[in-house]
Amino acid sequence: MDSVTLGKKIKEARLRKKLTQNEVVGDFITRNMLSQIESGAANPSVKTLEYLCKVLEIPPNQLIDEQTPPTAGEYAMLRDAYIKGRYEAVIAAEKADGFDDELAALKARSYLRLAERFSQSNKAEQLQCAIEYSRRCAEEASKGIFADTSTADSAKEIIKSCAAKLSEFYAKMI
Repeated sequence: MDSVTLGKKIKEARLRKKLTQNEVVGDFITRNMLSQIESGAANPSVKTLEYLCKVLEIPPNQLIDEQTPPTAGEYAMLRDAYIKGRYEAVIAAEKADGFDDELAALKARSYLRLAERFSQSNKAEQLQCAIEYSRRCAEEASKGIFADTSTADSAKEIIKSCAAKLSEFYAKMI
């Protein structure tokens, strides 16, 4: 992604939060540097980009052009998003050469966490979402060098459990 587009996205995110440049920079970067980043005159480092995402409370993929695959630094941000429970940000990431296996593993676990969350519901729509997330989890968990049968097996158990709940739900409707 070019620096002008990235800067524009950062500025738009800041303005949506109704923050001044001074409020965003804190002690991490200077206001002048943020101004240069927002105008496209400078590219932020990975650490600066991580900091800005944290302060602006936005997932990294919101700043990443959808046609541009993630870089190594962006993968670090995706791992951080997973750790912090921002699973949708991980799932939305595009694949890139050299990191496909790691991203598949992160996506599988993110789908599993969302499936677990939705499977606790007694609402048919959420149970169906849990089944779909579990299906996608099993698919991603079977890819690459980080293929993980235990993750796929957990997803299959969620599918069985949700299918049973849905059967009970629909039986009550009859």
